[in-house]
Amino acid sequence: MTTPTSMFPGDDTLARLAAVIESRKGADPSSSYVARLFHKGTDTILKKVGEEATEVVIAAKDGAADKIVYEVADLWFHSMVALAQFGLGPADVLAELRRREGLSGLEEFAARTHPPKP
Repeated sequence: MTTPTSMFPGDDTLARLAAVIESRKGADPSSSYVARLFHKGTDTILKKVGEEATEVVIAAKDGAADKIVYEVADLWFHSMVALAQFGLGPADVLAELRRREGLSGLEEFAARTHPPKP
């Protein structure tokens, strides 16, 4: 198993990627894939997230580690585009994960009846 480099202090890969995604929101859709996604709107962005999630499942069923990593990277990327569409970023997700630290997954699931509201 490889060492999760994003767990090291100072690794700001997700923050840098979020900044690039944000900078492409107003770019020309003919020159930027991300701009094209934003131009096409929420439904297109969410469809891509769904497609990438399915590709992760297929890769995992095949069991090839390199394919799994590749597809999860695609899923994370498109999920970050979806976050940006709603004015959110990786820091919001990381804060939620920190909130859940130390909680039993079963206890956390039982405690919520609905997703938290802003």
